[in-house]
Amino acid sequence: MDVRKIEDVAPVVEHNGTVPVWWLVNPREMKAITDGGYLELANEFEVPGGSYPYPHSHPTHEFSSVTSGRGIMTIGDHAAIHCFCFAVGVKDAPPIDYTNHD
Repeated sequence: MDVRKIEDVAPVVEHNGTVPVWWLVNPREMKAITDGGYLELANEFEVPGGSYPYPHSHPTHEFSSVTSGRGIMTIGDHAAIHCFCFAVGVKDAPPIDYTNHD
């Protein structure tokens, strides 16, 4: 998972100088690695305080944006936060069972 934070990005003023934009993924930055991919999902999820998701991985490029709460997200371990998430499936990836993980 590629973790990026708005605090680490300087804004760029776009739209004829009217809107500051914090590019977490620059335009076309992911074009080569998502070639042949597709939008796998878009969702919101919540991890209750003091708990964590079952450790897992997917053949996707997954992006999460914290919408409320706070927590610690690290590769391999997750913490309590409410997030918006979307993922781009990689080319030729099989269907993914998001309910049960091996």
